[in-house]
Amino acid sequence: MAKNKVKFNLSNVHFAPLKETENGTITWDTPIPIPGAVSISLDPEGEPESFYADGVEYFVINSNQGYSGDLEIALIPEAFSTGILNETTDSNNVLVENSNSQVGHFALLFEFDGDLKKIRHVLYNCSASRPSISSKTNEATKEVQTEKLTIKARPLANGLVKAKSGDTTKAAAYNGWYKAVYQPDAVGGYEEEETDTTEGKK
Repeated sequence: MAKNKVKFNLSNVHFAPLKETENGTITWDTPIPIPGAVSISLDPEGEPESFYADGVEYFVINSNQGYSGDLEIALIPEAFSTGILNETTDSNNVLVENSNSQVGHFALLFEFDGDLKKIRHVLYNCSASRPSISSKTNEATKEVQTEKLTIKARPLANGLVKAKSGDTTKAAAYNGWYKAVYQPDAVGGYEEEETDTTEGKK
């Protein structure tokens, strides 16, 4: 089977609000598009720690604390402002930020192009900091002023951090990526399809 050799581009960014019940069950709402993706850069958090005994490195303790970094987009959609940053709208449909509001958690979904097919990702437990307020005057030419969300992706209580499609991911899971947040070995999560996933536009 042919495999991707390179990756490039960023597209199809979505967020899915995370919900947790009183008994700790985690669910996600249907993914919502974030149009205008420009770039994403997430660095791993957590360093391996060595335990020494008998004069040697006896054991290495892995510490996976998820990822953190920035998502740059053209403009933060109102659905994200109200659904995750917990801004509210008043009777005049004006967006209002309140210091007593707590930001929500969400799954972040996105994809990179490959030379053969797209590589789809999901980070399960993300939070976002309030974006900076900035712009500048027009000069001889107009320059688009993008916005950045600082993202922290942390492990769920069961250790789950992220998932991504691979060279042999089944078509049902691949094609359903943005219909519902993919859950590993989800019972009845997707029905099998015969659709080919090797084309770049799938």
